[in-house]
Amino acid sequence: MQDSKRTAANRPDALPIYMQISELVIRDIAAGRLVDGQKLPPERDFARAHGTTVRTLRKALLELEKKGLLERRQGSGNYIRAQGAVDSVYSMFRLEHAQGGGGLPTADILSHDYLDKDARQPAYGLSAQGTRFRRLRYLDDAVIAVEEIWLDGGAGQVPRDLVQDSLYLTYRRALQLWITRAEDRVGIGPVPDWAPAAFALRPGTTTAYIERLSWAQGAEAVEFSRTWYDTEKALYVQRLI
Repeated sequence: MQDSKRTAANRPDALPIYMQISELVIRDIAAGRLVDGQKLPPERDFARAHGTTVRTLRKALLELEKKGLLERRQGSGNYIRAQGAVDSVYSMFRLEHAQGGGGLPTADILSHDYLDKDARQPAYGLSAQGTRFRRLRYLDDAVIAVEEIWLDGGAGQVPRDLVQDSLYLTYRRALQLWITRAEDRVGIGPVPDWAPAAFALRPGTTTAYIERLSWAQGAEAVEFSRTWYDTEKALYVQRLI
């Protein structure tokens, strides 16, 4: 499993550490790095690997147990119980480490603005405006992508201080908005001119590109996103269950 040192930092927009650990385990199960029946390391060692306490780790294990992904055997240890699709903060996040493994997604917000939608977007939502998030995306400590996400103005506005690593979790908490499905189109495109120096690919470089429309509870799509990712560090993965 990957170390979550970066996300364990006390960033105000980061998920709680116990959620980071449980989400990382879920993604590693999905990626096949953890398999049904596999025994996890002893709790003290597992907690040390994530730079946290045994108490915090046990909160993560309890979350996994509630989701049916963990069997805790008294005197023996903790065992993975892999199964079908599971509710996860990052259940729709499709980028994984190129060398294998899900990794824990995090992001740095580059900008947060309420603007008119630009002409390159497809028709979606009920408003001509939207909240635009530009972010630098990580898997564990590796910079893998830049992304631009637009939330339709008709769905509401999210204050900057409520934005977390997971925008879908942010929407739930700030707007009572649940993203239920998404449509992805994958191709190639030039890295945008706003990409920061921390992203290995320079602006204008052709790379793998994802466009996504996302729907919540209603019939109209509420979110549109563009993601440019570094194919040497990440792969787009879609699993059919």
